[in-house]
Amino acid sequence: MNIKILGTGCKKCNRLYELCKELVDEMSIEASVEKIEDIKEIVGYGVMGTPGLVINEKVLVAGKLPSRKEVKKHIENNL
Repeated sequence: MNIKILGTGCKKCNRLYELCKELVDEMSIEASVEKIEDIKEIVGYGVMGTPGLVINEKVLVAGKLPSRKEVKKHIENNL
């Protein structure tokens, strides 16, 4: 599984990144979690508001910080 957090380094973007790392560890799944901070790359995903959550190259959330429960559900649905 490949998880990408799209954002320029704001507080919400950083929180989403940390939340994804925590959940991957808690759920004991193999996944890479990376931050994408390059504006051109973010816009390439069609995301105009950050943070963005991309799992396996699918944009699942954009422009808001999802709840822990919501992020966990997205991860589970994409295993």
